[in-house]
Amino acid sequence: MAASAKPRQPTRVKVIGANRDPSAIALGEMVQAPASVVREVLRDLNKLSHDLWWSWNELAQRPFAALDPIVWEASNHDPCAVLRKVAGPNFAARCMDAEFRGLVKAARDAHRAYHKTVPWFEQQQFGGSQKLHIAYFCSEFAIHESLQQYSGGLGVLAGDHLKSASDLGIPLTAVGILYQHGYYQQEFRSDGSTRVMEAHRDPRSMPLEDTGVDIRVPIGDRKVETRLWIMRVGRVKMVLLDSDRKVNRPKDRRLTEGLYKGDPELRMRQQVLLGVGGVMALRALGIKASVFHLNEGHAAFASIARLAQLRRKGQGLEDALAYIRRSTVFTTHTPVPAGHDRYDPDMVADVLEPSWREAGLGRRAFLDMGSERTIDPKSLFCMTALALRTAEHVNGVAALHGRVTREMWQQIYGVADAALVPIGHVTNGVHSRTWLAPEAEAFWKRSVGLDLDVIERGRDQWAAVERADRAEFWALRTQLRSRLVHFVRDRLVRQARRRGAAPEAVMRAGLAFDPTALTIGFARRFATYKRAPLILRQPERLRSLVCDPLRPVQIVFAGKAHPRDREGQALAAEVHHWTREQGLEGRVALIEEYDMHVGRMLVSGCDVWLNNPLRPHEASGTSGMKPPMHGGINLSILDGWWPESYDGKNGWAIGDGSEGSDRQKQDSLDWESLFDMLESKVVPDFYGRNDEGLPLKWLERALHSAATIPGRFNTHRMVAEYLEKSYLPANA
Repeated sequence: MAASAKPRQPTRVKVIGANRDPSAIALGEMVQAPASVVREVLRDLNKLSHDLWWSWNELAQRPFAALDPIVWEASNHDPCAVLRKVAGPNFAARCMDAEFRGLVKAARDAHRAYHKTVPWFEQQQFGGSQKLHIAYFCSEFAIHESLQQYSGGLGVLAGDHLKSASDLGIPLTAVGILYQHGYYQQEFRSDGSTRVMEAHRDPRSMPLEDTGVDIRVPIGDRKVETRLWIMRVGRVKMVLLDSDRKVNRPKDRRLTEGLYKGDPELRMRQQVLLGVGGVMALRALGIKASVFHLNEGHAAFASIARLAQLRRKGQGLEDALAYIRRSTVFTTHTPVPAGHDRYDPDMVADVLEPSWREAGLGRRAFLDMGSERTIDPKSLFCMTALALRTAEHVNGVAALHGRVTREMWQQIYGVADAALVPIGHVTNGVHSRTWLAPEAEAFWKRSVGLDLDVIERGRDQWAAVERADRAEFWALRTQLRSRLVHFVRDRLVRQARRRGAAPEAVMRAGLAFDPTALTIGFARRFATYKRAPLILRQPERLRSLVCDPLRPVQIVFAGKAHPRDREGQALAAEVHHWTREQGLEGRVALIEEYDMHVGRMLVSGCDVWLNNPLRPHEASGTSGMKPPMHGGINLSILDGWWPESYDGKNGWAIGDGSEGSDRQKQDSLDWESLFDMLESKVVPDFYGRNDEGLPLKWLERALHSAATIPGRFNTHRMVAEYLEKSYLPANA
C-alpha cells in the first residue's frame, strides 16, 4: 500500500425497514457492512418469506434457521418472526458471511427457477381449458404450522390441494377467512383435562399482502366491512377475508376471531361471510373464476351469492341456477350425519335475506334449497343439502366414502336406488414434499433416483423403491425413529416443566422411549368414532407388549378435540391417564398441541401407523398416506382410503371390514383383532432379525408399502383427477 493511501474504512450503513412491510428488519444501527449487501440479502429474504413456497421446500427454510436457530424453533419455524426479531448488528454480520449468503442465493435461485419453469398444466393440451380458473372455497387452510389457520384434516387436505395446484400450474385462487387466532392451542392439565389457549395474531406479522380493498358483506340487517388480504402459495393466491375492523360492531368483528367456535348463529354468520363475502371478494379484486369448488358445505352460501350476481345482470332464474350447478364442484368430507351443519331455518332466512331476495327467490323457495325434507316447513336448514342442490359435480373423498355419501343423501335426489345418486369420489392424497422428511427424500433420490420435481402422469417413480438396499433402508428407519424419540423426550420435558413437575419427574420425561423399540403412532382428531383409546382397553395384554424386555413396544399419541366436544376431550384424558400407569409411563406418551410439525415428526418416525375408526365413519384418513414414504407401515381398520390400498402385503388390516350396528360388540371384535395382529404378526416381524441384525420380513413389507402407496395417494394425482373429472367439465 502506498504511504499516502489511507486504509479503507468500513462502510457505515443505516438500514431501516419499510414501514409498509413489518416483516422487514428495522436495523436502526450503524453496522460495518456494505449497504448493497445488506439490502440485497434483506430483499431476498423478505421475498422468500412472503411466498409460502418456502413451506414445502427445505432449501428455502435453511437461511432463516441459520439466521437465528433459537427464534426459528421458538416461533414454530416462522421466517417472518425470524426477520422481525433478529438483531441489526447480528444480521449485518451474517450478511458478511459468504456461507450464509450462499444459502440465501441457493434459496433465491430455486424460488426463481420454480416460478420461471413452465408448469405441467401449461405443457398439456386439455380440451375445454380455455379461460379455466378455479375458485376454491374452504373454511380452513393448513399451509404450515406457523400459520394457525386450521384445525385438522380438512385444512391439511386443503393446504396440500393448493400446493399441488401450484406445482402443477393449475389456475386456482383459494378463498378463506383470516382468523385472528385460528384454532386453539392445546394444553393438558395434570388430570388430563384440556386447557384451551388462544393467541391473537396481528395480520401485519403474517406473510400477507394488504390489497387495500374493503367490501361490505350483507349479513342480516347490516353490512360488515371486510378487508381483503392476499397470501401467496407458490403460483396460487389465497384471498382471505378479515372482519376485525374498528368500524364494525364487536359481534361482527368476532366473525373472524377463530375457527369453529361460538354458538350456531356465530358459526352460520361466519359461513355467510365465507360464501357471500368470498364471491364479492373475487369480484372486487377482478378475479374471474369459471369454476367454483366448495370444499365442504361451509361455503355453500356462495351459490346464493352467485345467483344474486347473475340475476342483477338480468339472467332468468332457471337459467342462472342451471349455470351455477353446471359450474360448481362440491366435495363432502363427512360420513357422519351429525357432522353436517344444520341451522334453524328462520335464523338462516333472516341472515341471508339480502342475498336470497336479490337472487329473486322467495323465502320458502330459499329454505327448500337447504331442506332435507321439503315437505316439512320446520325442517332444519342443512348446508350440505344446499351445496348438493347447487352443484352438478359432487364427490366423496374415498371409494367407500362415496358409497356412504350416496346412501346418506339419497332422499335429496329422490331416487329409489342409492347407486343412481350422481355422487362419485376422488380419493384424497397428500402433498409429498410437505410431508416427506428431507433425510428420506435424500435417501430415495440416492438409492433409486426418486425426483419429486419430475411430474409425469402415468409414471410412478415410487414403484422402484423395492429394490433399495435393505441395510441402508434400515439405517434410515433407525435414524428417523431416533429423531422421533428425541422429539418425544423434548416435548414431555417441556410439558412436565410447564406443570411444575419435580426434578425427578422432569428427568424421567427426558429418559422416555427407546430409540430401538418398535414405535406405534396414533395422531388425529380426538373424535369419538376414531376410538383413540382402543389399544388401551386391554391393559394386561398391552402391558405384556410394552414391558417385554426383549421385544418392547412404545406408543405415542397426539390429537385435539373440539373445545366443546366433551366426549372427545374425555378420550384424551383417558389416554393421558394410561401414560401415568405403572409399567406404561415412559413407554406410552401423549403429546400436546397436535399441529403440522408434530404430525411430520410422527409420520416420519413411527414404525407402525395405527388407525382404528368405527367403520364406515372415516371419510378418508390421509395421515396414513404419509408414513409409507418413510418406511412406516399401516395397521388399520378397513375404512376410508385403506380398502383401496391394502393388498395383503403393504400393511395389516384390523378386522374384516364388518360394519356392526352394536357398538360395544364391534369394539370388542376390533380390539381382539388388533391385539392378535400385534402379537402374531407385527411384533414378531419387527424383532425377527437375521445374522446381520436386519428384520427382513419387516423390511420387505415396509418397502412394498413405500412402492405401492405414495405414488398413488398423493395430491398431484388427486388434483389432476379433479381437473379431468370435475374442473374441465364444469368450465363453462
